[in-house]
Amino acid sequence: MNLPRSFQTAALAILVVGILLLALGGYLTPISRVALSPFISAQTWLASRYLAIRDFMTAPRDVALLTQINNQLEAEVSRLQSQIIELQQQNSEMQVLSALLDFARTHSENEYITAAVIGRDISPFLHYVIINRGSDDGLRRGMPVVSSQGLVGRVAAVTADGARVQLITDPDTAINVRIQPSGAEGLLQGSITGDITVEAIPQDASIQTGDLVLTSGLGGNFPPDMLIGQVSGVRQRPVELFQTATVEPVVDFSQLEIVLVIVNFRPVNIAPLIPTPGTP
Repeated sequence: MNLPRSFQTAALAILVVGILLLALGGYLTPISRVALSPFISAQTWLASRYLAIRDFMTAPRDVALLTQINNQLEAEVSRLQSQIIELQQQNSEMQVLSALLDFARTHSENEYITAAVIGRDISPFLHYVIINRGSDDGLRRGMPVVSSQGLVGRVAAVTADGARVQLITDPDTAINVRIQPSGAEGLLQGSITGDITVEAIPQDASIQTGDLVLTSGLGGNFPPDMLIGQVSGVRQRPVELFQTATVEPVVDFSQLEIVLVIVNFRPVNIAPLIPTPGTP
């Protein structure tokens, strides 16, 4: 027997409402868990396989991208490190130039040309540096060379655009000096090892460690009162006519980068004026 359509619709609605009420009340949870468990397991398995396949397919691209990013970061780090080194060098040069400017202001009686050290002596028997100024800049042989600390040496040879500077540590160096505060005079000499000493100091002169060693101006090779260094040791023997002092130079020649050449000083050659033995 066929039921009226309206009755079927009402019965279906009551059934749906009943199921909803049972679900809201939690009575269908165990049933739904059992019914949906196979579908959830299947979905979980499919999802894990999908993620594995996706990771496998995209891994080479990710590695390539990470490698590219890493290379870019390494290049950026290298560039920044180069900038840091360049800035440190510029700061060091500025400090040196500032010190040289202060020195020039303190010794305003002289005229200077700034020069950069572009070469160093490699011989164990000679001590000199090469600077990037020459005769085109007004340099002449014999001109004194100084740094912000003190005396460096003198110009020994000149070309048009460069010069060789003989350091005060060179074995052929011979400078007339005065030791303060005693005022005792002597002859400063270099050596193969780079050590400098003051010879021919009068035996009765009072010399102490820490005394200053300055150019005396005698001999005409250097202007007077240019700082060379400090006495670091004294050798005095009663049986000898003179005493000797070792000197610690104030200039660090290993760090020499920029120097000043005194261009208004002309050395005087007094050799022809010194009488030789037997000359009346």
